[in-house]
Amino acid sequence: MTTLHDPAIAETSSGQNTTARRITDWLDPKNVIIAVSALTGLAQDNPLTGLAWALEAILFAAVIPVAYIKYGIKKGQWADRHVGQRQRRMLLIPIIMASVGAGIGGMVWLDAPRPMLALVLAMLATLAMLLPITAFWKISVHTSVSAGALAMLATTYGPLVWLAAPIVAAIAWSRVKLRAHTLAQTIAGALAGAVVAGLVFASISG
Repeated sequence: MTTLHDPAIAETSSGQNTTARRITDWLDPKNVIIAVSALTGLAQDNPLTGLAWALEAILFAAVIPVAYIKYGIKKGQWADRHVGQRQRRMLLIPIIMASVGAGIGGMVWLDAPRPMLALVLAMLATLAMLLPITAFWKISVHTSVSAGALAMLATTYGPLVWLAAPIVAAIAWSRVKLRAHTLAQTIAGALAGAVVAGLVFASISG
């Protein structure tokens, strides 16, 4: 009969925690934003121009927010790059929204292709949805961003993209395993992200 203190069980749990940490880190919102921006850029009539616009989206939606998060870690505002405390996220999300909004302003000014503009508008809409919910409930940003990315890529490349949905499930598992979220928070994040980002992107990109 095994117990909770069985070394084999402990080793398995430790291995799962390591896997969960890797999934959480490798498929964090920043990396997902980089991927969806690049893939959307490659789908444009001129892929090189599309990639240039993708770099602009990445700068304002990923690079600048991550730089601010790192600055906050140094200043002791939050403990890690995932900003686990709900109250701290309430301070961070508006800053990210401001950065994304600046990126949108640049795209409008420079007449970006509609799908690239739709991409960053969908990101802003997702953040606007997450902010009020985060005020009282720690909805998952990880699953929201990843599911939203799939919804936008499905509009761009076709419904077969949804075959990659297990990636979102793996991210949800990692967040629950690490006790960063409840299962309900990851599911809610995925559904909300897919609906908001998907609808905004589809309505503007076409």
